[in-house]
Parts: sequence; C-alpha cells; structure tokens
Amino acid sequence: MRFVGLLTRPAAPDPRTREGLFRGAAADRVPALLAALALGLLAPLGTRTVEPPDPAPPPEAVAPAPAVTITRAVLTDLPTSGPDDKRIVLTFDDGPDPAWTPKILDVLIANHATATFCMIGEQMAEHPDVVAQVVDAGMRICAHTRTHDEQLAAKDPATIDSEVADVGTRVPPGTPVTLFRAPGGNWRPSILDAAVAHGMQPLGWSVDPRDWQRPGAAAIVHTVQHAVHPGAVILLHDGGGTRSQTVDALSTLLPWLAAQGYTTAVP
Repeated sequence: MRFVGLLTRPAAPDPRTREGLFRGAAADRVPALLAALALGLLAPLGTRTVEPPDPAPPPEAVAPAPAVTITRAVLTDLPTSGPDDKRIVLTFDDGPDPAWTPKILDVLIANHATATFCMIGEQMAEHPDVVAQVVDAGMRICAHTRTHDEQLAAKDPATIDSEVADVGTRVPPGTPVTLFRAPGGNWRPSILDAAVAHGMQPLGWSVDPRDWQRPGAAAIVHTVQHAVHPGAVILLHDGGGTRSQTVDALSTLLPWLAAQGYTTAVP
C-alpha cells in the first residue's frame, strides 16, 4: 500500500488565480512578520500597546512677593486693613542698655509680644551682647544714629550719612536694618534723604507717653490706654536713663492690650 498523498508536498499556488495570488502574498509576508516579532517591533498576540501618559504640565510660576516701597514720608501709623485689624507697633529708643533692655525683653517674651528697638551706634559698640539678645529674641532693629545728635540736620552731608548708616554696620551678620528714627524726631530733608538712600524707612510715632520723663508707671499706662488705636506706633525707651517705670508699665500694658484684641507687629 502506498501513501503518496501523505508524503507529497502541497502543490504551489497557481499565481494566475485569485486564491494563488492571496496565498503567495501571505507566504511572502511570513518571514517579515516573524522577524518583526523577534525584534519586539510588534506586540505579541492577545496584548495591546499602552500609550505612555501625557507629561504633566509644568507648575505655574509663583509671582515673587512685592518689594517694600521705601518713601520719605515718616511712618507714624502702621497701615491696617480696617477696624478689626488691631495691630500696633511697640518701639524702644536709646538702647541697648545692659540693665533695662534685658528686663524689657523678658516682659515682651513672657507676653508673646514683638517690638522694634531703635538703637544708638555708640551704645551698640559697648554692649554687643545685648544687641545679640535682642536679635535672638526675634525683635526688629531700627537705626537711631551713632551719637543721638538732635542737631544732626545742621551738620555736613558726610557726617549725616555716617551717622545714619552707623547702626547697620554693628548688627549681627544677616540682620536687616530697614527702619530709621531721627533723634528727637527732628526730621529734615537731609535726614530723610540719607535714610532713604540707605534703604531705611523713616519711622515716627503716634502715641508718646513720655516715659523718658519718668512720670510714674501708672501715668505711662494711662496715656497709652487712652491714645492707642489700630496701627498705633507707641514710643517707649529702654535706654538713656533708669527705665524701671517703663518696665513696670509694660508689665501692665501688654496683658491689657491683649484683652482689648490688640496684637504687636513690626513695620
């Protein structure tokens, strides 16, 4: 018995017929398809090609905070947003003093209050450790000239410039000095120009209990309680004499101010 049909190869398709043309073209594509699969150019059967997700859009650029504009206008009140904005500014002049500045710092810290210390360069040179205490406590430094010359405006431009700039050279590195207070509040165009030229905003006040005259702690408290208002800049002293009354008055004032809804801030 012969099994010719099982041992013979199928006849080649006749290219003259439609069936032959289709089978011939398919046979020609088989090697190319196998090569593409081997190279990973085609996905295996039964799988889908997953497109990569679109890249995330870049984050929007955050606009930098606006720079503080320094003007020749003397700041006597802190700008507020309305009657409910009850921020006030406590300022202390003529230090640092090794006896009274630390005591005032203790009262401020105990009451979670912030203040601005308007310092004299010659005092800073004598007590750099007290300057460091003020800075380390998170308080603001304001320039109050080198010698506290109340007649400074009558001096030559070079003297005015050196007096105004002196405090900024005596603070710990990296400590900003962006405020200036004229001795005695004697503002003149030459003083204002020098302050602005050194990047310092002139700082005045709107509440003055005249604690430097030592009228008594009760009188200091009374004046502040009747004159304080949202945005008020209060003038006090930590140097220039015995400041025990100022310390006692501050111990009474800070809890009272907090009870009225006032908070302390820096310009």
